Amino acid sequence: MNFRRWILVLMVLAVTCSLPVMGITTYLGGSPQISAVIAGTNEFTAGSDATINVVVQNSGVNLVKYVTKGTVERDDNPTTAKMLTVGLAAGNAPIIVKSDPQNVGDLLTQGMITVPIQVKILSNATMGEYTVPLTATYTYLQSSDQPASEVLQSNYQTASQPLTLTIRIKPQVKIDVIETVPENLNVGTEGYINLRIRNAGFEDGKKATVQILRNGASPVIPTDSSIFIGDFPRNGTTLARYKVAVSADAGKQTYPVDVAVTYENSEGDVVTSTTETVGIPVGGKITFAVVSDPAPITPGSDNTIMVTYRNTGDATAHNAQARITAVTPFSSSDDTMYLGDLKPGDVAIARYQLSSSGDAEVKNYTLDTQVRYRDALDNSQVSDTFKVPLTVIPKPATAGFMQILPIVIIIALIAAGAGYYLLVIRKKK
Repeated sequence: MNFRRWILVLMVLAVTCSLPVMGITTYLGGSPQISAVIAGTNEFTAGSDATINVVVQNSGVNLVKYVTKGTVERDDNPTTAKMLTVGLAAGNAPIIVKSDPQNVGDLLTQGMITVPIQVKILSNATMGEYTVPLTATYTYLQSSDQPASEVLQSNYQTASQPLTLTIRIKPQVKIDVIETVPENLNVGTEGYINLRIRNAGFEDGKKATVQILRNGASPVIPTDSSIFIGDFPRNGTTLARYKVAVSADAGKQTYPVDVAVTYENSEGDVVTSTTETVGIPVGGKITFAVVSDPAPITPGSDNTIMVTYRNTGDATAHNAQARITAVTPFSSSDDTMYLGDLKPGDVAIARYQLSSSGDAEVKNYTLDTQVRYRDALDNSQVSDTFKVPLTVIPKPATAGFMQILPIVIIIALIAAGAGYYLLVIRKKK
Protein backbone atom coordinates (compact mmCIF):
# COMPACT_ATOMS: atom_id res chain seq x y z
CA MET A 1 0.00 0.00 0.00
CA ASN A 2 1.50 3.37 -1.02
CA PHE A 3 1.94 6.44 1.19
CA ARG A 4 -1.09 8.35 -0.11
CA ARG A 5 -3.34 5.36 0.50
CA TRP A 6 -2.15 5.09 4.10
CA ILE A 7 -2.99 8.78 4.65
CA LEU A 8 -6.48 8.07 3.29
CA VAL A 9 -6.88 5.15 5.66
CA LEU A 10 -5.81 7.24 8.65
CA MET A 11 -8.26 10.00 7.70
CA VAL A 12 -11.06 7.51 7.45
CA LEU A 13 -10.15 6.04 10.81
CA ALA A 14 -10.10 9.51 12.37
CA VAL A 15 -13.56 10.25 11.00
CA THR A 16 -14.78 6.88 12.14
CA CYS A 17 -13.54 7.38 15.66
CA SER A 18 -15.41 10.71 15.95
CA LEU A 19 -18.75 9.06 15.04
CA PRO A 20 -20.96 6.91 17.24
CA VAL A 21 -20.28 3.21 16.89
CA MET A 22 -23.45 2.58 14.94
CA GLY A 23 -23.85 2.41 11.21
CA ILE A 24 -22.72 0.37 8.22
CA THR A 25 -19.69 -1.87 8.17
CA THR A 26 -17.33 -1.15 5.27
CA TYR A 27 -14.15 -2.90 4.17
CA LEU A 28 -11.28 -1.11 2.48
CA GLY A 29 -8.58 -2.95 0.49
CA GLY A 30 -7.91 -6.65 0.04
CA SER A 31 -8.66 -9.12 -2.77
CA PRO A 32 -9.30 -12.85 -3.19
CA GLN A 33 -6.31 -15.16 -2.71
CA ILE A 34 -6.98 -18.51 -4.39
CA SER A 35 -5.04 -21.70 -3.72
CA ALA A 36 -5.64 -25.31 -4.70
CA VAL A 37 -4.57 -28.78 -3.53
CA ILE A 38 -5.54 -32.34 -4.46
CA ALA A 39 -7.77 -34.10 -1.95
CA GLY A 40 -7.04 -37.78 -1.46
CA THR A 41 -4.51 -39.60 -3.59
CA ASN A 42 -2.54 -37.97 -6.36
CA GLU A 43 -1.15 -41.32 -7.59
CA PHE A 44 -2.58 -42.89 -10.71
CA THR A 45 -1.77 -45.80 -13.03
CA ALA A 46 -1.24 -45.62 -16.78
CA GLY A 47 -4.30 -46.31 -18.91
CA SER A 48 -6.80 -45.69 -16.11
CA ASP A 49 -9.73 -43.30 -15.86
CA ALA A 50 -9.38 -41.12 -12.79
CA THR A 51 -11.08 -38.32 -10.88
CA ILE A 52 -8.83 -35.60 -9.49
CA ASN A 53 -10.61 -33.94 -6.57
CA VAL A 54 -9.29 -30.36 -6.39
CA VAL A 55 -9.91 -28.40 -3.18
CA VAL A 56 -10.03 -24.66 -4.00
CA GLN A 57 -9.65 -22.23 -1.08
CA ASN A 58 -10.03 -18.45 -0.82
CA SER A 59 -7.68 -17.06 1.86
CA GLY A 60 -8.13 -13.37 1.03
CA VAL A 61 -8.05 -10.93 4.00
CA ASN A 62 -9.66 -7.50 4.26
CA LEU A 63 -7.06 -4.84 5.11
CA VAL A 64 -9.28 -2.22 6.81
CA LYS A 65 -12.73 -2.47 8.41
CA TYR A 66 -14.68 0.57 9.61
CA VAL A 67 -18.22 1.44 10.60
CA THR A 68 -19.84 4.71 9.60
CA LYS A 69 -23.16 6.46 9.13
CA GLY A 70 -24.56 7.98 6.03
CA THR A 71 -23.17 5.48 3.59
CA VAL A 72 -24.78 2.87 1.37
CA GLU A 73 -24.02 -0.69 2.43
CA ARG A 74 -22.11 -2.78 -0.13
CA ASP A 75 -23.42 -6.12 -1.38
CA ASP A 76 -19.93 -7.59 -1.90
CA ASN A 77 -16.65 -7.68 -0.08
CA PRO A 78 -13.38 -7.09 -1.93
CA THR A 79 -12.16 -10.57 -0.94
CA THR A 80 -15.11 -12.47 -2.43
CA ALA A 81 -14.23 -14.37 -5.61
CA LYS A 82 -17.39 -13.99 -7.67
CA MET A 83 -18.34 -16.36 -10.52
CA LEU A 84 -15.26 -18.46 -9.84
CA THR A 85 -14.32 -20.81 -12.73
CA VAL A 86 -11.75 -23.58 -12.28
CA GLY A 87 -10.12 -25.29 -15.27
CA LEU A 88 -7.40 -27.95 -15.47
CA ALA A 89 -5.02 -28.40 -18.43
CA ALA A 90 -2.74 -31.34 -19.27
CA GLY A 91 0.45 -29.34 -19.69
CA ASN A 92 3.29 -31.82 -20.22
CA ALA A 93 1.62 -34.57 -18.18
CA PRO A 94 0.51 -37.78 -20.00
CA ILE A 95 -3.18 -37.18 -19.34
CA ILE A 96 -6.32 -36.18 -21.22
CA VAL A 97 -8.59 -33.77 -19.34
CA LYS A 98 -12.22 -34.75 -19.95
CA SER A 99 -13.91 -32.08 -17.83
CA ASP A 100 -14.45 -28.58 -19.18
CA PRO A 101 -13.70 -25.56 -16.94
CA GLN A 102 -16.31 -25.53 -14.15
CA ASN A 103 -18.14 -22.49 -12.78
CA VAL A 104 -18.44 -23.06 -9.02
CA GLY A 105 -20.18 -19.76 -8.12
CA ASP A 106 -19.04 -17.27 -5.47
CA LEU A 107 -16.34 -18.22 -2.96
CA LEU A 108 -16.24 -16.11 0.18
CA THR A 109 -13.07 -15.37 2.04
CA GLN A 110 -11.80 -18.32 4.09
CA GLY A 111 -14.17 -20.53 2.18
CA MET A 112 -13.32 -23.68 0.22
CA ILE A 113 -14.95 -25.95 -2.32
CA THR A 114 -14.08 -29.31 -3.89
CA VAL A 115 -14.11 -29.55 -7.69
CA PRO A 116 -14.02 -33.06 -9.24
CA ILE A 117 -12.19 -33.18 -12.58
CA GLN A 118 -12.31 -36.26 -14.82
CA VAL A 119 -9.08 -37.28 -16.58
CA LYS A 120 -7.71 -40.19 -18.61
CA ILE A 121 -4.16 -41.36 -17.93
CA LEU A 122 -2.52 -42.31 -21.22
CA SER A 123 -1.69 -45.99 -21.59
CA ASN A 124 1.92 -45.18 -22.56
CA ALA A 125 2.49 -42.95 -19.52
CA THR A 126 5.81 -43.55 -17.80
CA MET A 127 6.26 -43.45 -14.04
CA GLY A 128 7.22 -40.18 -12.36
CA GLU A 129 5.85 -36.87 -11.06
CA TYR A 130 4.15 -34.37 -13.36
CA THR A 131 3.01 -30.79 -12.86
CA VAL A 132 -0.38 -29.88 -14.30
CA PRO A 133 -1.58 -26.26 -14.62
CA LEU A 134 -4.83 -25.11 -12.98
CA THR A 135 -6.39 -21.74 -13.72
CA ALA A 136 -8.83 -19.94 -11.40
CA THR A 137 -10.76 -17.08 -13.05
CA TYR A 138 -13.04 -14.81 -11.03
CA THR A 139 -14.44 -11.29 -10.61
CA TYR A 140 -13.99 -9.22 -7.43
CA LEU A 141 -14.83 -5.75 -6.07
CA GLN A 142 -11.73 -3.68 -6.62
CA SER A 143 -13.11 -0.36 -5.32
CA SER A 144 -16.32 1.61 -4.75
CA ASP A 145 -17.24 5.31 -4.53
CA GLN A 146 -20.26 7.13 -3.07
CA PRO A 147 -20.68 10.37 -4.98
CA ALA A 148 -24.05 11.00 -3.33
CA SER A 149 -25.76 9.84 -0.17
CA GLU A 150 -27.96 7.36 -2.01
CA VAL A 151 -25.58 6.44 -4.81
CA LEU A 152 -22.83 3.78 -4.69
CA GLN A 153 -20.55 3.19 -7.63
CA SER A 154 -18.70 -0.18 -7.64
CA ASN A 155 -15.70 -1.07 -9.77
CA TYR A 156 -15.35 -4.82 -10.45
CA GLN A 157 -12.20 -6.39 -11.85
CA THR A 158 -11.69 -9.78 -13.54
CA ALA A 159 -8.63 -11.74 -12.50
CA SER A 160 -7.06 -15.00 -13.62
CA GLN A 161 -4.82 -16.77 -11.17
CA PRO A 162 -2.47 -19.55 -12.44
CA LEU A 163 -1.94 -22.47 -10.08
CA THR A 164 -0.18 -25.84 -10.30
CA LEU A 165 -0.93 -29.33 -9.05
CA THR A 166 1.36 -32.36 -8.85
CA ILE A 167 0.32 -35.88 -9.86
CA ARG A 168 2.33 -39.07 -9.79
CA ILE A 169 2.21 -42.01 -12.20
CA LYS A 170 2.82 -45.23 -10.29
CA PRO A 171 4.96 -48.06 -11.68
CA GLN A 172 3.03 -51.00 -13.06
CA VAL A 173 3.23 -54.01 -15.33
CA LYS A 174 2.64 -52.92 -18.92
CA ILE A 175 2.07 -55.69 -21.45
CA ASP A 176 3.40 -55.68 -24.97
CA VAL A 177 2.12 -58.49 -27.21
CA ILE A 178 5.09 -59.06 -29.51
CA GLU A 179 3.78 -62.13 -31.39
CA THR A 180 0.33 -63.51 -32.23
CA VAL A 181 0.07 -66.92 -33.91
CA PRO A 182 -3.35 -68.51 -34.69
CA GLU A 183 -3.55 -72.30 -34.77
CA ASN A 184 -6.35 -74.06 -36.71
CA LEU A 185 -8.51 -70.97 -36.30
CA ASN A 186 -11.32 -70.82 -38.86
CA VAL A 187 -14.81 -69.43 -39.03
CA GLY A 188 -17.33 -71.65 -37.28
CA THR A 189 -14.71 -73.83 -35.53
CA GLU A 190 -12.51 -73.90 -32.45
CA GLY A 191 -8.78 -73.32 -32.49
CA TYR A 192 -5.90 -71.84 -30.52
CA ILE A 193 -4.21 -68.47 -30.10
CA ASN A 194 -0.51 -68.45 -29.20
CA LEU A 195 0.75 -65.20 -27.66
CA ARG A 196 4.25 -64.04 -26.76
CA ILE A 197 4.00 -61.23 -24.19
CA ARG A 198 6.64 -58.90 -22.73
CA ASN A 199 6.48 -56.85 -19.54
CA ALA A 200 7.33 -53.38 -20.85
CA GLY A 201 6.47 -51.62 -17.57
CA PHE A 202 8.50 -50.60 -14.53
CA GLU A 203 6.98 -53.07 -12.07
CA ASP A 204 7.88 -56.69 -11.35
CA GLY A 205 4.65 -58.65 -11.27
CA LYS A 206 4.24 -61.57 -8.87
CA LYS A 207 1.69 -64.39 -9.02
CA ALA A 208 0.72 -63.09 -12.46
CA THR A 209 -2.16 -64.40 -14.57
CA VAL A 210 -2.51 -63.53 -18.25
CA GLN A 211 -6.10 -63.12 -19.41
CA ILE A 212 -7.67 -62.79 -22.82
CA LEU A 213 -11.07 -61.16 -23.04
CA ARG A 214 -13.68 -60.83 -25.75
CA ASN A 215 -13.51 -57.40 -27.34
CA GLY A 216 -17.06 -56.08 -27.50
CA ALA A 217 -19.05 -58.09 -30.06
CA SER A 218 -15.97 -59.68 -31.66
CA PRO A 219 -16.75 -63.18 -33.08
CA VAL A 220 -13.56 -64.52 -31.44
CA ILE A 221 -14.79 -65.88 -28.10
CA PRO A 222 -12.26 -67.23 -25.55
CA THR A 223 -12.92 -70.71 -24.17
CA ASP A 224 -9.81 -70.73 -21.97
CA SER A 225 -9.46 -67.18 -20.63
CA SER A 226 -6.76 -67.29 -17.93
CA ILE A 227 -3.27 -68.78 -17.68
CA PHE A 228 -1.13 -68.53 -14.53
CA ILE A 229 2.49 -67.60 -15.34
CA GLY A 230 3.90 -66.82 -11.87
CA ASP A 231 6.58 -64.13 -11.70
CA PHE A 232 6.51 -61.61 -14.55
CA PRO A 233 9.60 -59.40 -14.10
CA ARG A 234 10.31 -56.15 -15.91
CA ASN A 235 11.43 -56.84 -19.52
CA GLY A 236 10.56 -60.52 -19.05
CA THR A 237 8.65 -62.48 -21.71
CA THR A 238 6.18 -65.35 -21.47
CA LEU A 239 4.21 -67.63 -23.79
CA ALA A 240 0.49 -68.25 -23.45
CA ARG A 241 -1.81 -70.54 -25.45
CA TYR A 242 -5.58 -70.14 -25.39
CA LYS A 243 -8.45 -72.12 -26.84
CA VAL A 244 -11.02 -69.93 -28.60
CA ALA A 245 -14.13 -70.34 -30.73
CA VAL A 246 -15.09 -68.33 -33.80
CA SER A 247 -18.78 -67.79 -34.48
CA ALA A 248 -20.21 -69.13 -37.74
CA ASP A 249 -21.39 -65.71 -38.94
CA ALA A 250 -17.85 -64.27 -39.03
CA GLY A 251 -15.77 -63.75 -42.15
CA LYS A 252 -12.18 -64.32 -43.19
CA GLN A 253 -10.40 -61.36 -41.63
CA THR A 254 -8.63 -60.10 -38.49
CA TYR A 255 -10.64 -59.63 -35.29
CA PRO A 256 -9.71 -57.96 -31.97
CA VAL A 257 -9.01 -59.69 -28.65
CA ASP A 258 -8.16 -57.91 -25.37
CA VAL A 259 -5.20 -59.01 -23.25
CA ALA A 260 -4.49 -58.05 -19.62
CA VAL A 261 -2.33 -59.25 -16.71
CA THR A 262 -3.50 -59.52 -13.10
CA TYR A 263 -0.62 -59.56 -10.61
CA GLU A 264 0.56 -58.71 -7.12
CA ASN A 265 2.54 -55.46 -7.01
CA SER A 266 5.41 -54.41 -4.75
CA GLU A 267 2.94 -53.16 -2.11
CA GLY A 268 1.17 -56.54 -1.94
CA ASP A 269 -1.96 -55.32 -3.73
CA VAL A 270 -3.57 -57.37 -6.50
CA VAL A 271 -4.00 -55.12 -9.53
CA THR A 272 -4.77 -55.52 -13.22
CA SER A 273 -2.68 -53.95 -15.95
CA THR A 274 -3.96 -51.78 -18.73
CA THR A 275 -5.73 -53.82 -21.40
CA GLU A 276 -4.02 -54.18 -24.76
CA THR A 277 -6.01 -54.99 -27.88
CA VAL A 278 -4.42 -57.24 -30.50
CA GLY A 279 -5.64 -58.50 -33.86
CA ILE A 280 -6.21 -62.22 -34.47
CA PRO A 281 -6.30 -63.43 -38.11
CA VAL A 282 -9.13 -65.89 -38.71
CA GLY A 283 -9.23 -68.24 -41.67
CA GLY A 284 -12.28 -68.73 -43.85
CA LYS A 285 -15.09 -71.18 -43.25
CA ILE A 286 -14.82 -74.82 -44.36
CA THR A 287 -17.15 -74.99 -47.36
CA PHE A 288 -17.95 -77.53 -50.06
CA ALA A 289 -19.26 -77.47 -53.60
CA VAL A 290 -20.49 -80.01 -56.17
CA VAL A 291 -18.23 -79.78 -59.21
CA SER A 292 -19.65 -82.65 -61.31
CA ASP A 293 -22.10 -82.28 -64.22
CA PRO A 294 -25.83 -82.92 -63.63
CA ALA A 295 -26.46 -86.65 -63.28
CA PRO A 296 -28.88 -88.04 -65.97
CA ILE A 297 -31.94 -90.00 -64.79
CA THR A 298 -34.80 -91.52 -66.79
CA PRO A 299 -38.38 -91.65 -65.47
CA GLY A 300 -39.42 -94.82 -63.75
CA SER A 301 -35.91 -96.21 -63.33
CA ASP A 302 -33.30 -97.02 -60.67
CA ASN A 303 -30.01 -95.22 -61.17
CA THR A 304 -26.58 -94.98 -59.64
CA ILE A 305 -25.51 -91.35 -59.78
CA MET A 306 -21.99 -90.08 -59.12
CA VAL A 307 -21.51 -86.71 -57.41
CA THR A 308 -18.08 -85.06 -57.10
CA TYR A 309 -17.53 -82.94 -53.96
CA ARG A 310 -14.72 -80.41 -53.50
CA ASN A 311 -13.46 -78.78 -50.29
CA THR A 312 -13.56 -75.08 -51.20
CA GLY A 313 -12.66 -73.89 -47.69
CA ASP A 314 -9.41 -72.95 -45.94
CA ALA A 315 -8.95 -75.96 -43.64
CA THR A 316 -9.00 -79.76 -43.73
CA ALA A 317 -12.30 -81.54 -43.19
CA HIS A 318 -11.63 -84.80 -41.35
CA ASN A 319 -13.77 -87.96 -41.76
CA ALA A 320 -16.16 -86.19 -44.09
CA GLN A 321 -19.51 -87.82 -44.95
CA ALA A 322 -21.87 -86.54 -47.61
CA ARG A 323 -25.65 -86.92 -47.44
CA ILE A 324 -28.27 -86.27 -50.09
CA THR A 325 -31.93 -85.49 -49.42
CA ALA A 326 -34.28 -87.06 -51.98
CA VAL A 327 -37.70 -85.48 -52.57
CA THR A 328 -40.54 -86.25 -54.97
CA PRO A 329 -40.26 -87.50 -57.74
CA PHE A 330 -37.07 -89.14 -56.40
CA SER A 331 -36.34 -91.59 -53.61
CA SER A 332 -33.18 -93.17 -52.30
CA SER A 333 -32.35 -96.24 -50.25
CA ASP A 334 -28.68 -95.25 -49.88
CA ASP A 335 -28.31 -91.51 -49.23
CA THR A 336 -25.05 -91.27 -47.20
CA MET A 337 -21.50 -91.76 -48.50
CA TYR A 338 -18.09 -91.56 -46.80
CA LEU A 339 -15.63 -89.10 -48.38
CA GLY A 340 -12.68 -89.32 -45.96
CA ASP A 341 -10.25 -86.49 -45.16
CA LEU A 342 -10.46 -83.56 -47.59
CA LYS A 343 -7.76 -80.90 -47.59
CA PRO A 344 -8.49 -77.51 -49.15
CA GLY A 345 -9.02 -78.14 -52.89
CA ASP A 346 -9.35 -81.94 -52.57
CA VAL A 347 -12.22 -83.77 -54.33
CA ALA A 348 -14.07 -87.02 -53.57
CA ILE A 349 -16.80 -88.94 -55.44
CA ALA A 350 -20.00 -90.16 -53.82
CA ARG A 351 -22.23 -92.81 -55.45
CA TYR A 352 -25.91 -92.71 -54.55
CA GLN A 353 -28.72 -95.13 -55.45
CA LEU A 354 -31.56 -92.96 -56.72
CA SER A 355 -34.95 -93.99 -58.12
CA SER A 356 -37.32 -91.79 -60.08
CA SER A 357 -41.06 -92.20 -60.49
CA GLY A 358 -42.56 -92.90 -63.87
CA ASP A 359 -44.34 -89.53 -63.97
CA ALA A 360 -41.15 -87.50 -63.45
CA GLU A 361 -41.12 -84.51 -65.79
CA VAL A 362 -38.28 -84.10 -68.23
CA LYS A 363 -36.39 -81.12 -66.84
CA ASN A 364 -33.55 -80.11 -64.48
CA TYR A 365 -33.79 -80.71 -60.73
CA THR A 366 -31.67 -80.00 -57.66
CA LEU A 367 -31.47 -81.94 -54.41
CA ASP A 368 -30.15 -80.66 -51.08
CA THR A 369 -26.88 -82.05 -49.77
CA GLN A 370 -24.69 -81.49 -46.71
CA VAL A 371 -21.29 -82.67 -45.50
CA ARG A 372 -20.69 -83.67 -41.90
CA TYR A 373 -17.04 -83.60 -40.81
CA ARG A 374 -14.71 -83.07 -37.86
CA ASP A 375 -12.50 -80.03 -37.45
CA ALA A 376 -8.88 -79.93 -36.26
CA LEU A 377 -9.99 -80.19 -32.62
CA ASP A 378 -12.22 -83.20 -33.40
CA ASN A 379 -15.44 -81.22 -33.02
CA SER A 380 -18.32 -82.44 -35.17
CA GLN A 381 -19.39 -79.86 -37.74
CA VAL A 382 -22.04 -79.74 -40.47
CA SER A 383 -21.61 -77.66 -43.61
CA ASP A 384 -24.17 -75.30 -45.02
CA THR A 385 -26.73 -76.87 -47.32
CA PHE A 386 -25.84 -76.74 -51.03
CA LYS A 387 -27.23 -78.31 -54.22
CA VAL A 388 -26.73 -81.46 -56.32
CA PRO A 389 -27.89 -80.91 -59.93
CA LEU A 390 -29.92 -83.65 -61.70
CA THR A 391 -31.57 -83.86 -65.11
CA VAL A 392 -34.44 -86.12 -66.09
CA ILE A 393 -34.04 -87.19 -69.70
CA PRO A 394 -36.69 -88.78 -71.98
CA LYS A 395 -36.95 -92.53 -72.24
CA PRO A 396 -35.14 -93.99 -75.30
CA ALA A 397 -37.23 -94.94 -78.39
CA THR A 398 -36.86 -98.69 -77.67
CA ALA A 399 -38.19 -98.25 -74.20
CA GLY A 400 -41.75 -99.41 -75.21
CA PHE A 401 -40.47 -102.54 -76.93
CA MET A 402 -38.17 -103.28 -74.02
CA GLN A 403 -41.12 -103.15 -71.66
CA ILE A 404 -43.03 -105.91 -73.63
CA LEU A 405 -39.90 -107.90 -74.49
CA PRO A 406 -40.29 -110.26 -71.53
CA ILE A 407 -43.85 -111.12 -72.62
CA VAL A 408 -42.74 -111.77 -76.19
CA ILE A 409 -39.97 -114.06 -74.94
CA ILE A 410 -42.41 -116.01 -72.74
CA ILE A 411 -44.86 -116.45 -75.64
CA ALA A 412 -42.01 -117.57 -77.91
CA LEU A 413 -40.86 -120.10 -75.32
CA ILE A 414 -44.40 -121.46 -74.96
CA ALA A 415 -44.77 -121.70 -78.70
CA ALA A 416 -41.43 -123.43 -79.04
CA GLY A 417 -42.37 -125.90 -76.32
CA ALA A 418 -45.71 -126.62 -77.92
CA GLY A 419 -44.06 -127.17 -81.32
CA TYR A 420 -41.49 -129.50 -79.79
CA TYR A 421 -44.27 -131.48 -78.09
CA LEU A 422 -46.23 -131.88 -81.30
CA LEU A 423 -43.09 -132.98 -83.12
CA VAL A 424 -42.39 -135.67 -80.56
CA ILE A 425 -45.98 -137.00 -80.74
CA ARG A 426 -45.85 -137.24 -84.51
CA LYS A 427 -42.61 -139.19 -84.42
CA LYS A 428 -44.11 -141.71 -82.01
CA LYS A 429 -47.14 -142.23 -84.28
